[in-house]
Amino acid sequence: MTSIQELQTLVLTTLDTQGSIPDTKELRTENGESIDYLKILGALNSLLDKEMVKYDTIEGELWTLTAEGTEIADTGSHEAKVFEAIPAEAAKIGQGKAFKNKWITKNENNLLRAVDSIIDQTRIDLEKIRSNGTHPDPKVLNELKKRKLCDKHKITSYAVTKGSKFSLKVEKQTTDMTFELLQNLPPLGGHLHPLMKVREVFRQIFFEMGFEEMPTNRFVESSFWNFDALFQPQQHPARDAHDTFFLKDPATSTQFPMNYLERVKKVHSEGGYGSIGYGYNWKIEEAQKLLLRTHTTAVSSYMLYQLAKEKQFKPVKYFSIDRVFRNETVDATHLAEFHQVEGVIADKGLTLGDLIGFMNTFFEKMGVKNLRFKPAYNPYTEPSMEIFSYHHGLGQWVEIGNSGMFRPEMLEPMGLDPDIRVIAWGLSLERPTMIKYGIDNIPEGTEIADTGSHEAKVFEAIPA
Repeated sequence: MTSIQELQTLVLTTLDTQGSIPDTKELRTENGESIDYLKILGALNSLLDKEMVKYDTIEGELWTLTAEGTEIADTGSHEAKVFEAIPAEAAKIGQGKAFKNKWITKNENNLLRAVDSIIDQTRIDLEKIRSNGTHPDPKVLNELKKRKLCDKHKITSYAVTKGSKFSLKVEKQTTDMTFELLQNLPPLGGHLHPLMKVREVFRQIFFEMGFEEMPTNRFVESSFWNFDALFQPQQHPARDAHDTFFLKDPATSTQFPMNYLERVKKVHSEGGYGSIGYGYNWKIEEAQKLLLRTHTTAVSSYMLYQLAKEKQFKPVKYFSIDRVFRNETVDATHLAEFHQVEGVIADKGLTLGDLIGFMNTFFEKMGVKNLRFKPAYNPYTEPSMEIFSYHHGLGQWVEIGNSGMFRPEMLEPMGLDPDIRVIAWGLSLERPTMIKYGIDNIPEGTEIADTGSHEAKVFEAIPA
């Protein structure tokens, strides 16, 4: 395995000889092996901190063959094999495509060749994709993807140039933590991370408003609780490996409440509770897949299911603040791991007005005012709303959260009474808007304009 120091040396020596690196995916180890882009990114960031290099991100895509596509590229397409098998007995697979190509015909008892020879275009197209990583005709790519013969993958690489302090030697700085430094460093006392400060303020606001904190110590979830229980269809793009981290070992779970699972299956495939469902063949194999949870709403679905099992319903307020994981390319607006802030309220007779009123109160306690709400779509809430606040620094409206009312297709299969409504919302702890406006960082002039001057507050406090 190539170390970060070896990658740093490779980058610097390549820059020294070539002047620049137009695309890091062309870099190779001494053994001629390609290098994972995340390892390259780690080496580049360490050199960037020292101003030794500069780089730009290059986003691209690569088409690869599936196992079936590879077999066809090696031995020929199914339709070509059908043609070759005539007049011998032919397999059914490939007949449809062979008929469509007008290669074969049929009399009363037999398949017959309709032409003397054929060109196996499917095989030719797959060989092009295998050689070039793409195909000049997008329609061909889409058709072969539908036939599950090829697939598209996102690739990331970097264009690198020399920095202002470029050198072939990487100097050790005091910012590089070493064993000796830790041994000789005098303890100065710890400090809370700014995000942890914000998190604690969020928690206190929730407690002040009568919420109970949900247990969120399970980072690994099944697709059932993370997606299916939330009425998110199994063909939804978020369930693709490009967006979600799936586990390899163990890869699946079979620990489900089966009666509930059957109700979820039925509402997905056939409908119910006033819904026509999605009308597809729901598969338990998809629900069994283990993953790193993509949202803490997986916890909310489990907590609401437990609530439905109670003999007598009582209104509840739940919240959680914890880590979630997305298979994202890290940039200025995306992280592969971040903290989600989530809250749900379950009671009878709740309306969208209750959700809007709560949002105004909730954000006002953080110093965030002047909200706007925009209709949105979520698989498990209807109606749904994105939440915006005006950012004085940027001079524009900025999205700060998402919200909605959980759908009957999600709640009623759990066993909750149809009269029970659940309002829910979520935002990210790392959102710049929260940190800029909220907690202890509101610009002093804006705070005084909103709430009054310090001297006026002193006057109002007397004689209390």
